[in-house]
Amino acid sequence: MTESLPAAFATTLTAPEPPAGWPASLAALWWLARDTSQSDSVAWDRAHHLVQNAVGPDAAWVHAHLHRIEGDDGNARYWYGRAGRPGPLGTPAEERMALIAALWTSS
Repeated sequence: MTESLPAAFATTLTAPEPPAGWPASLAALWWLARDTSQSDSVAWDRAHHLVQNAVGPDAAWVHAHLHRIEGDDGNARYWYGRAGRPGPLGTPAEERMALIAALWTSS
């Protein structure tokens, strides 16, 4: 799925960690996009750890997305509200691409 990612974002996925200085929300999405060698729960845990105490609507949107992936719709609704978003955008994969594109553009 890296073919639909912004090219500059996709090139960072070969590194062992997200680039220093990235906001927690973008770094969390990096782990979800990159961590194909480990189980999905490892990538989810790393991503969740980054955004669970981060502030701002971007972190809340990523947090909502993570709980959507987890299947915790009630918690996801809470975080969509904190992000000022009405709810999910399309499939989880489509939403992740929209998140990456939006956060990449604003970073």
